[in-house]
Amino acid sequence: MTRLYRTGLVLPAADLGPENPLPPLRKPEAVAKVSNVDELPPDLAAGIGYGRLDTTLPCLLQDGYTRERTERELPALVLENDRLRATVLPSLGGRLYSLFHKPSGRELLYRNPVFQPANLALRDAWFAGGVEWNLGSTGHTTLTCAPMFAAEIEGPDGTPVLRLWEWERTRDLPYQLDFWLPDESDHLLVAVRLRNPHPYDVPVYWWSNIAVPQQAETRVLAPASQAWHYGYSGRLDLVDVPGELTYPARADAAADYFFEVEGRPWIAAVDGDGTGLAQLSTGRLRGRKLFLWGESEGGRRWQDWLAPGEGGYLEIQAGLARTQLEHLRLPAGESWDWLEAYGPVAADPALVHGDDWSAAREAVAAELPSAEKLDEYHTGWRKIADVTPESFLATGSGWGALENRRAPMCLPGTPFPDDSLGPEQEPWLAFLTGTPPEGDPLAVPPPTLVNRYWADLMEYAPANWLTWYHRGVGHWAAGRQSDAVRAWRESVSAAENPWALRNLAVATSGHEAAWLYRSAVALAPSLRPLLIEAVAAQLAAGLPDEAAKLLDGLPREGRIALLAARTHWAQGDIDGARALFDAGFEVANIREGETSLSDTWAAISPEPLPQQYDFRMK
Repeated sequence: MTRLYRTGLVLPAADLGPENPLPPLRKPEAVAKVSNVDELPPDLAAGIGYGRLDTTLPCLLQDGYTRERTERELPALVLENDRLRATVLPSLGGRLYSLFHKPSGRELLYRNPVFQPANLALRDAWFAGGVEWNLGSTGHTTLTCAPMFAAEIEGPDGTPVLRLWEWERTRDLPYQLDFWLPDESDHLLVAVRLRNPHPYDVPVYWWSNIAVPQQAETRVLAPASQAWHYGYSGRLDLVDVPGELTYPARADAAADYFFEVEGRPWIAAVDGDGTGLAQLSTGRLRGRKLFLWGESEGGRRWQDWLAPGEGGYLEIQAGLARTQLEHLRLPAGESWDWLEAYGPVAADPALVHGDDWSAAREAVAAELPSAEKLDEYHTGWRKIADVTPESFLATGSGWGALENRRAPMCLPGTPFPDDSLGPEQEPWLAFLTGTPPEGDPLAVPPPTLVNRYWADLMEYAPANWLTWYHRGVGHWAAGRQSDAVRAWRESVSAAENPWALRNLAVATSGHEAAWLYRSAVALAPSLRPLLIEAVAAQLAAGLPDEAAKLLDGLPREGRIALLAARTHWAQGDIDGARALFDAGFEVANIREGETSLSDTWAAISPEPLPQQYDFRMK
């Protein structure tokens, strides 16, 4: 019989660390930017131009982690029958960490032996492996390292269903994941529902990101003869699928391939013997993608950085749109749902790895559950989609409960209980009952809520330094930058504070930004994230001596070491910069696509870039 139970996952794990208290007013430069939009089909171009987010507000960055790992136990939930064992991590975005197939003794997913955050997600912290559920906007979701609610409900066949749900804050959307493993099934079923409770349309983005092991002969197959290729050069081009691109180990550099799916949507990764993992879905989840790191020095370095000591991996993905560069329009008051299935595939290796692409595809498709069977499961799941969970297994954030306090919503099946409200929500609960925000100008302010409802409420709050500060963040999130600057100036006039000064610095550039950052640091000299931004601003303004003053006395480690090397170089001290690289340092939150390490090395040394600093993706 299928059973659902709690357990603990023990592995070397880095501490996620504290959130960065500085609001992320600007997103890092996107890894993927399309330069040839005018050459694309109209619907694809329209999707690329719609729904872009320029900030992850109201979410703060998760950049307080290190590379130090100790044995820790992570909460895990296991759904198991006599064929499969699925392990889910409710405190880490509901990640499907492992899917073990008992008859063959095979792990079907890439099972990361460590928990090591790295800077790939919208909020920075991300970790490799398993299946990640991405809702929000282009990139890894803001919830990938955040807790979700979890509960057990009874499935349509009487077996237990694991339900997870949360409130996605950048789009203000509730969503749910129902994991269902019928008796004797070789496929884990995952039903997904997105709901728009608002009286206006909301841009949506969903991609299920599946990590699988990569071997020399691993081949990726999908029902497509063409794919949109993005090679991180700026162009999106339609290419033919059959050939080397379906063998990830033969790729030189990182690349995305978005398949033009023909017929029922599925994707599979199989090894030389024809065995592997397949993912398929009902029709709404139409997109399929292959991502590969490539076999360059940088690609191999990234894989070792994310999963030290393990073999390589690749990602096969499934999404609502044809590419990850698009957003779709979820109409007011509507909901979308679909069903995904994950399980083993074993096909004739001679066909799977043969030159006949159609025969290779058909060999895999013949091993998959029929579309009719998947539709039957989907129809059965809809009968229990609204069942109210009673037996909670994990608790998520209090943000959904706060929104429900502000404007009660009817969301059957996904309750946001009042007992989930915590210290983060307290100042906003008080605000709802008539107590305006206030506090010490040198104390870290509570994170600003920026959706249209909270922003409107803040406009009518009594004016003080903190309400002006919050108004400015709300204006900025809404794209009204000049209004934001005026509000932050009012905040500083009401009471000098480092928070509004820092935001004003982000809003400008050059010597003015550098001066504003120095003024903010003078008020909050021990805040490391502020110091890092301030040093970078001095260097950007051509003021290396000011950068050196800010760095004085700080230990030369992590990003501080990189900034110190850049400062030495800017001062003409090449030997000082080189000495820091020779001594060795790790920037724990080096960003995907960031070239600061390789650029600095190229400026100070004619020698080849040491492998430990090579994170180049192209």
